Amino acid sequence: MIVIPAIDLKDGKCVRLLQGKKEEVTVYSDDPADMARHWVELGAKLLHVVDLDGAFTGEQTNFHTIRDIRRSIHIPLQIGGGIRNIRRIEKLINLGVDRTIIGTSAVKNPAIVKEACDTFPGKVLVGIDAKEGKVAVKGWIEITELDAIEFAKEMEGMGAAGIIYTDISRDGMLTGPNIDAMEKMVTSVKIPVIASGGVSKIDDIKNLMQIDNLWGVITGKALYSGALDLKQAIEISKGES
Repeated sequence: MIVIPAIDLKDGKCVRLLQGKKEEVTVYSDDPADMARHWVELGAKLLHVVDLDGAFTGEQTNFHTIRDIRRSIHIPLQIGGGIRNIRRIEKLINLGVDRTIIGTSAVKNPAIVKEACDTFPGKVLVGIDAKEGKVAVKGWIEITELDAIEFAKEMEGMGAAGIIYTDISRDGMLTGPNIDAMEKMVTSVKIPVIASGGVSKIDDIKNLMQIDNLWGVITGKALYSGALDLKQAIEISKGES
């Protein structure tokens, strides 16, 4: 299992939101590229970046910041937030982004996932945010009646390279991930699943490792608050500690 640090971008800064609420924002750095280098120095092998402005507005306003991050690190980079069409995916991939994440658009217009996966095979992940098993969209503002697991199966069928699964009731709360929900998701699809949301301490990493075939875990607030040590988490995820 790979441990993946998260950088959330808002107004060109590295921030975290409490349960996705744009008014509940904490700024951690005015220099996201420097923060990216910091995580690489601590051993990160993949970086997860979310354009929060894009997620809320549908417009990618942090493109220059993403470019700076890409230029500053050598490890793979995956980007989500505000990706609403093929043109934006192409722009990011041309920038050197390794994988793009489609979230809200996958729910509103599933055909875009098929087109994107056919055009950029292996480079398109689907982000599924869920509350009590139901898919949430538009930066978690809107809860749908769509079953998260059934939706994941549909996305797998369209060629998605993986699923990023977030339990939004746990995200940013440092209360621990929803292990049962994550295990159900992992066993329901054959493509890689990355857990997101709720990691608060090293024991959460250990608990997630008990899920057979869980590909990775994204962590943000726990790293920034100091509750989780990235080096230690990576060592444990490799079975070295």
